[in-house]
Amino acid sequence: MKTNRFSRIFLLCSMLTAHGVYANNTTESLDAALQTVSPKLAQTNQFLADELWQRPQLSMKERSLITLAAAIARDQQAILGEQIQGALDNGVSPQEVSEVITHLAFYAGWGNAMSAVKAAAPIYQKLGIKSPQIEPSSLKLLPIDEKAEAARAKFVSANFGKVSEGVVQYTTDKLFKDLWLRPNLAPKNRSLITVSALIATGQAEQVPYHLNKAMDNGLTQAQASELLTQLAFYAGWPKVFSALPVVKKVFESRNISK
Repeated sequence: MKTNRFSRIFLLCSMLTAHGVYANNTTESLDAALQTVSPKLAQTNQFLADELWQRPQLSMKERSLITLAAAIARDQQAILGEQIQGALDNGVSPQEVSEVITHLAFYAGWGNAMSAVKAAAPIYQKLGIKSPQIEPSSLKLLPIDEKAEAARAKFVSANFGKVSEGVVQYTTDKLFKDLWLRPNLAPKNRSLITVSALIATGQAEQVPYHLNKAMDNGLTQAQASELLTQLAFYAGWPKVFSALPVVKKVFESRNISK
């Protein structure tokens, strides 16, 4: 199929962007596009920086983790580079960014994680971050709660073992006896990005287990509430309103049990 000159230029630009050639100019280009296409949206974008991100219920680092998780889970390539750079600026270490991407490969899919890798690569290259610094050759896993893991594994096996033996096996071997025990991300932050990704992708039925786990790992009710506020802007109001009844039930059950 023949392509005209402008189609070829567009295709070339798309390829260069995908490979990070324009990575340094992404934020500037997006700002210029906002002023041209939607000045009102540009004003709202400024509100996010001036007000939303300054709210005291969550630290800037926690807000970056939430927002980055939502961007990866929803494969929002237009803002991935910006959010990765912002996370680094807000105190998320390169090791933690790497671990967020690794974690969300399991919870948002390999393709979305690969998009995040492509977005991160030119930033890491510019900052001189080398892979040995990000991923040590061997990691000492965190201790496991044997009782809780045994109960989880028994429940999943009893309910779904005959449906998909492979899913049950790898849920234990690759997720809860490996991924969740990796030390490059604190358990609270690992839970934080999991809950954020689930809400951002509309997986409300998966939220109770992971929100309870997050709160067991130290996330407060006030922080969980503010997580929803942050995600309203970065995942959309419908996703958050779908999660609100589920989160409400978790709050009520935990308050009753105290």
